[in-house]
This record gives sequence, structure tokens and C-alpha cells, in this order.
Amino acid sequence: MTATLNDQTGRKRRLEPSPEAKAAAELVRAAKEQGLSLTGPDGLLKQLTKTVLETALNEEMTEHLGYEKHDQAGAGSGNIRNGTRSKTVLTDTTGPVQIDVPRDRAGTFEPQIVRKRQRRLSGVDEVVLSLYAKGLTTGEISAHFAEIYGASVSKETISRITDKVIEEMTDWSHRPLDEIYAAVFIDAIVVKVRDGQVANRPFYAAIGVTLDGDKDILGLWAGAGGEGAKFWMSVLTDLRNRGVKDVFFLVCDGLKGLPEVVTNVWPQTVVQTCVIHLIRNTFRLTSRKYWDELKRDIKPIYTAVNADAARAAFDDLAEKWGGRYPAVIRLWDNAWAEFIPFLDYDLEIRTVICSTNAIESLNARYRRAVKARGHFPNEQAALKCLYLVTRSLDPTGAGRTRWTMRWKPALNAFAITFSDRFPAAETY
Repeated sequence: MTATLNDQTGRKRRLEPSPEAKAAAELVRAAKEQGLSLTGPDGLLKQLTKTVLETALNEEMTEHLGYEKHDQAGAGSGNIRNGTRSKTVLTDTTGPVQIDVPRDRAGTFEPQIVRKRQRRLSGVDEVVLSLYAKGLTTGEISAHFAEIYGASVSKETISRITDKVIEEMTDWSHRPLDEIYAAVFIDAIVVKVRDGQVANRPFYAAIGVTLDGDKDILGLWAGAGGEGAKFWMSVLTDLRNRGVKDVFFLVCDGLKGLPEVVTNVWPQTVVQTCVIHLIRNTFRLTSRKYWDELKRDIKPIYTAVNADAARAAFDDLAEKWGGRYPAVIRLWDNAWAEFIPFLDYDLEIRTVICSTNAIESLNARYRRAVKARGHFPNEQAALKCLYLVTRSLDPTGAGRTRWTMRWKPALNAFAITFSDRFPAAETY
């Protein structure tokens, strides 16, 4: 289709198609005349891919030798073209493509677009990593390539591709971090790991919120279950050694041993339990028919103006429901020390640090990938999958804008409340 454009007189004039469009139209026309399909094992796209790759390789050879093919100037150059060798490469759009790679007599030619011993174009590796991050097993990815591209990619090859990210993951987990975070959220996801026998293993993720309001996934750690102070001390020390000098709030949910060691690493950090989880756990312990009534009785606790008012509301709850649901009263009583800190702060701060919602969207992505896999052969395989999910997140998406806008009012309140610890604008 030829485009049109209005000229100065208002009349439409035809725009000539680009050289690329003309070439594509000619190729499609010739393919139709020859009865050639656009796609498929012998389709136009595969032949076009072969032609483009071979043309690029021949251009690289010309640049390497310094003269064009059949140019007499190369006769006394000391190095000349020396035929071709056949090679099959896997592409992510047209499957396997057989190409002829030019050779030189001196054997010094090092092709770049398809390197020596390279069997896959780079896009294929990204497809494999993307599918693995979505929870597909190596066998399922192999079957996917066979079905979609008609290409044979072994499970071993796929494992080697995914193993390449282990070094990248190690670098990521040791990268320097910001000196100060407004809040750090830590939560767990349970993963089935087959290490001798299949068992549930917790894996912990930490998200930091920077003083600009951006989310930063700080790290991933494998636990064994029943972690205590020693484990959490190692995690927090890791964050401190990577540059984190101060955290205003650390928000978690029932992670035993964590609150006790926070002050050893960051003495001024406030530990806050997730209020949303506390409320959810309340409903898990009660009959559905009482939920509406309980909801009304719990609300005065977490919306209280201060800790004393919250305690008075809790005493009312205990008097009314303690006989029927003593486990609910025990739940709140045990969490009380880590529940009340947020009540000392402005509404803007309360809103963003009273729950681990900051990390729950990330955990939802993790759970989808983990659920698709069922279980992992070992700890490293599980970490690799979780890291690839982390790697696939879009840091510039619409969710980032909504998140930052939600945090802006809170950050202004942080700057006032923690003015002695908040860096000056010109130095941050």
C-alpha cells in the first residue's frame, strides 16, 4: 500500500515506498509465483534469514581481507578466500537455518554475527531464559522448540543456557546497594525442593524502597525452615556489607529471630509487623459467620490514634471474643510489640509500612513460576528460577509509576520525621 501526503495546495500526492518495502514486495511476489510459502521449513522467511546471514558473513570477510570478492587486488595479498563450510544455527523466529560460512586460507577470519562454534543466535537464549522464568522445565522447553520451531534442542543444552545466569546471579547478589532505604520488606515463599526427598523449603526475598521511592530487590536467600537469629544476622550483615548503613523501617511477618537482631545491624531501625497479615490470620482462626462483626471490632485497634488507644480497643476485643477465640487474642498479644510502632507516625507513613504489600506482587510472580514447576531438584535450581523471574521484571513499567506516586507523600513525611537521618537534597 502506497502512502499519501497532502501537499501545500491540499492535494494528495503519493509517497514512494522505501527501498526496503520495494525489496520486500518483490520477494513476496516472487515467492507467490514460485508457490513458496512465507513460513515453514522451506518458506521465504527461512530463506531470507539464510541470505541475510550469509551476506553479512561475506561482508565481514571482505572487511577482514581488505578487498571485494573476485577483486584482482587480493591476488598478492597473502590471504584469500578459501571456500565455505556448512553450518546450522538455531534462530528464535524460523528455527534451524543452514548457512555457508566463508573461510580464508590463513584461517584468521573470526566471524562476529555467527561466531565460531556458535550454534544459536542470541535471541534463542533469551527465549529459553524467559520460558524457564515462567516455570517451564527443561523438557517442556525442549518440546516447545520442537513444536514451534521444528528444532531439536536437548534438555542438556537448555540446562547449559540457564546455567549461564548463575555467574550473573552471583554478581547481582553481591552488587553494591544504597546507603539508606526508607523501608525494607522481607517475606518468604515456600518452594518444594527434592534433595533426597521432596520437602518444603522457604526462600526469602527483600525489597528496599529508596529515598526516591523506587523499589529495589535487594537479594534472595535460601532457608532451611525454622530460621533463627543466626540466619537473620547473616542476611542483615550481608546487606550492611553491601553498603546499607541505615533503614528507617523493616517490615516483616512472623519471621522468628529477625526482630531480635535488627538493632545489632541498624540500631535506629523500627521493626514493624505486617498488619494486613495479622488481620488475615485473625480471620483464618475464626468462623466466617463472625467475620463482619470481627472486622468492626478489630478496626479500632489498627486505626487508633496512638498505642494507648489501640491497647484499650484490644482489651475490648479480648473481653468480647477471648472466651470464644482465645487463639486470636494470643495471636495479637504475641505480635503486639512489633504491631504498635507504626501508630507513632503520620497517616502517610502508616499507609505504606503497615503491610508487606510491597513484596506480595513480587511473590505472586514467584509463585506462578514455582507452581508451574512443581518442585526443583536442588536449592540452586530453585534460586536460579526465582532470579530469572526477578531478572524478567520491567523496572520502567506502568506499575513503577503508580508505586512511586503512592510513595511520594510518604517520602515527604519521612524527610520531616527522620530529618536527622535523611540526607540533604544536594548530597543525595
